[in-house]
Formats: sequence, structure tokens, C-alpha cells
Amino acid sequence: MDSHIHGSSISFFIVFTLFLSLSAVSAAALPRHPKLISPKSNSSAQIHSNSVLVALLDSHYTELAELVEKALLLQTLEQAVGQHNITIFAPRNEALEHQLDPEFKRFLLEPGNLKSLQTLLMFHIIPKRIASDQWPKDSGSGRHRTLCKNEHLHLSSKDSGNKAVDSAEVVRPDDVIRPDGLIHGIERVLIPRSVQEDFNRRRSLRSISAVIPEGAPEVDPRTHRLKKPAPAVPAGAPPVLPIYDALAPGPSLAPAPAPGPGGPRHHFDGESQVKDFIHTLLHYGGYNEMADILVNLTSLATEMGRLVSEGYVLTVLAPNDEAMAKLTTDQLSEPGAPEQIVYYHIIPEYQTEESMYNSVRRFGKVQYDTLRLPHRVVAQEADGSVKFGSGDSSAYLFDPDIYTDGRISVQGIDEVLFPVEELEKKATPVVKAAVKPRRGKLMEVACSMLGTLGQFSSCQ
Repeated sequence: MDSHIHGSSISFFIVFTLFLSLSAVSAAALPRHPKLISPKSNSSAQIHSNSVLVALLDSHYTELAELVEKALLLQTLEQAVGQHNITIFAPRNEALEHQLDPEFKRFLLEPGNLKSLQTLLMFHIIPKRIASDQWPKDSGSGRHRTLCKNEHLHLSSKDSGNKAVDSAEVVRPDDVIRPDGLIHGIERVLIPRSVQEDFNRRRSLRSISAVIPEGAPEVDPRTHRLKKPAPAVPAGAPPVLPIYDALAPGPSLAPAPAPGPGGPRHHFDGESQVKDFIHTLLHYGGYNEMADILVNLTSLATEMGRLVSEGYVLTVLAPNDEAMAKLTTDQLSEPGAPEQIVYYHIIPEYQTEESMYNSVRRFGKVQYDTLRLPHRVVAQEADGSVKFGSGDSSAYLFDPDIYTDGRISVQGIDEVLFPVEELEKKATPVVKAAVKPRRGKLMEVACSMLGTLGQFSSCQ
């Protein structure tokens, strides 16, 4: 039994010795001053106030700093600064604000092109510290990788001693120096090839999608050949159609839209121009009746606005309130009479008091087309002014150039004009012709037969 106990104690001693040796080995393997290894914390907590990123945001490169914030690149750059020094090539504010193509800048700031904006900004950053005294002298060692994948910048020195990054010259070397990086000021924006190709692709797609689809070609029934397409009308050019074809069909209360070259895309704001000249009539004073007819009694103001929107020009001969008061109820009560009266006072040309006076001085009498087809209004010189019409229905240019804006001209006159044909029709009295009583056909035949027989000398 003693031998059994002695054997057990020996076994326990051996196991205890092995445990102590293992503990010593594991203790030697551990460091003497252990540190808790925590997972990678947020990079924002590692940025120091003396960092090159903080200096960039507070520097005079405000346009670049604003783009970095819009591109949501602060966290990515903080991680890059935490791993190694960086070199930032910062374009001047003028290069980003004025020298950059506005369409390209609009493309970068679109929400759907955030990746292109990030690529362009990271193309200006090298994950390496390169000061001005470390600039490569030869072209062979000047190729450096940027924060963009598969994109490199070429650093070179010119014969004049100036430093360059790709095609941009360094205008402010070592402008901002910090422990974790530095900033060089460059004269222009560096655009990577991938961003340029993406911009060109989007622009070509936009231009293709903006093309209006055309229908099938038309065949001329007379020649049995394809009709040639009409030439394109540039923006702001005079309309192709005559103004009479663009007018509403008759004195309608709901005039048809004027079919001009622009369609729904008007090159002129005709409604605003018509509204301005009507307001001018009201503020000028003495033309309230004319404005009331245009707006309330008819829909001619709307039709005039559509005509001006399509590119037509108009000259309005506006009778004053005294002249409009002479109109009788019969003249205004007929259907379409107010429209016809106003149509005769609208000339489809742009004329001012000077242009009309020069015309009548040079040519004597001048006939102007009106919107009331086929009637024309005659103008001539009288008493140093312009006189419209003839006879008792003539009107003088009373208030010249009430409104002139290059599209609409309003000239005040002192009488209401009527076509000459209407005046002659009203002036001609209706005379009933006396009709002689006619004999019957049978009586005439009987008288002629008796006359041949000598019975009657004549049939009275």
C-alpha cells in the first residue's frame, strides 16, 4: 500500500511539473505590456486638427472643398490619410468656376453622376508625399498612381523650371504643408479619361433622345417621287405661313391656335406682350373702350397673343374713346361686327409713326394690308401727320407710338375706320325701278294677227 501511495505521489509530481512548465512557456510568449487590440475604429476619430484634410476645407480652395463635401468623400479621404501621406493637386477657384464647361459641370453635379464626380476628385490625389524638392527631374520616373483605380498622373518639369501635372501647370507649389500631406495649387482641372468618356456617352444619348421622330416619307401624287422635307426654320425667324393662314377661321369666340413654325415651343411670349400693351392703353388714358373690346367683348387679345408667340408682328390702329362712342348700336349688334371692326384696324406689319410718315412722304399714298381680308387701309400725308382712310371716315394719327416693343406697335387714331366698300354701300340709296305693266302673251298674239288682216292699225 505504501508503494501504491508512493507511486501516486510521483505521478502527481510529474503532472504538476508539466503544468508549471507549460504556464511558463505561455507566459513567455505573451508580451510584457499587453495592449487591448480593438477593432478598427471610425476614421473620423483619428483625424487630427492639423490634418491636411482640415487644411483643405479651411483653405482658399473653396470650390474644391465644396465639391469634396458634395461627393461624400470625407470619410474615404480620412481613411486614406490614416494609412499614408497624401499629395493633393488643388485647381484654382477660377478653373472650377469659370474655365470649366458649364454643361460638364452640370453633368458632374447631377445626383446620378456621383461616381463620376468622386472619380474626378480622387484623380487629383496621390497616396504619397511629394514635395516640390522631390519633383522628378526626368519623365521616366514621374508616373504616380492616384486614389482612382487604374488611373495615373504624370509629373514632369519644364525647361523653364516650372512643374507640371499632366497638362496642368503647378502655380503654387507646397501651398499647404501638414504632417500627413501637402497641397499643390494647379492652374486647371484634371479630367480622367473615364469621366470624359462617360460625359460624352451621356451627351450623345441625350442628343439622340432629343431628336423628334419623323413619320414615313410622303410621295408626291403628281410626280410619284418622294417629297422633299421642308427646310428647318431657325429660332426667331419669321413664320413660313402667311398671317392670314394662321388666323382663326372667322370671328370665332374660341379662335384656333396659330399654326406657326414653333408649334407648342414658342420663341416669343406673345400673351405677356399683348397683356403689356393693353395695360399701357389703360394707363395711357382715353383708350378704355378699345381695351374692353379686345378683352371682354371678343377674344381677340388671346388670338393676338398666339400670333405674336408664333413670330408674327402687328401694328394696331387704336381709336380713342371719343371715336368709339360714335359707333351706333346697329354697327355693333350684328354677329361678328366687333371682330371685323378690330380686324380692319390691325396691320400685319411692324410700323411706327416715323416709318409710316416717311412712307407717305416718299410715296404719297400707301396701302396697308389688314387682318380683314381683302380690305386695305390707305394712308397719306396730311397737315404734317399721317391720315388713314378717305372722306368723312378718315382718321388722323392722334397719339403716336403708344406702345412699341419690336413685335407689337400701337398707334392712336381719332376716328373708327371702315372699308370704302361698306361706306359706298351705306351711302347708295335703294331705288325701286318702275315696272311697266306687261300684256298677256295671248293678247299680243291676237293683236299681231288682226294687224296683219288690216282690222286694227295698232293694238293700244
